[in-house]
Amino acid sequence: MNTSSFPKALHDNLNSGLATLGLDADALSPPLLAYLALLDRWNRTYNLTAIRDPREMVIRHLLDSLAMHPFVESEALADLGTGPGLPGIPLAIAKPRLQVTLVESNGKKARFLREAVRTLGLANARVAESRAEALEEPGAYDAITARALDTLAGIIEVGGHLLKPGGKLLAMKGVRPDEEMAALPEGWTVSAISALTVPGLVGERHLVIVDRDA
Repeated sequence: MNTSSFPKALHDNLNSGLATLGLDADALSPPLLAYLALLDRWNRTYNLTAIRDPREMVIRHLLDSLAMHPFVESEALADLGTGPGLPGIPLAIAKPRLQVTLVESNGKKARFLREAVRTLGLANARVAESRAEALEEPGAYDAITARALDTLAGIIEVGGHLLKPGGKLLAMKGVRPDEEMAALPEGWTVSAISALTVPGLVGERHLVIVDRDA
């Protein structure tokens, strides 16, 4: 995948952001840029994401997805409503021992995901073309994540069945979602909430970790 068309400033911003997040820029920058180039190319035809500027994609897609990496273990993770693969593909690139299932019901997005997994050689990622609530893999995952899918209770309603007892929901949010945390269903408990710093991103970002009671 040709990434040479990207300006040097974009490469530098990605490398700087990865270093700020404590990640190996030399190792991760090439596959992340290959993913970005593929997304940029497909986006011109299929409108996979509203963000068109690759420089913005670096911040709002790649670095934003990877800001949660310290909280993701080498486990089975389902990324619900992943869209064009966010945060699942950047996490799969950064964590080769992580097993990621990219859950997406939109056909054109699922086609892109399959092409991305194939092109990038991501042996630790698979695509499930399905709505989260219809995915018949109960208790199959150590963790589920959702970047912009729903409220915490809504995510649990559609995807909670995928978690094994003691599993966890890793929910990316903007401002601290106190009202959502207070409205969790029985059997679910907030175990941590962490303010995240995304290099280059203006505004608040939080990761809420919700445990499914064992």
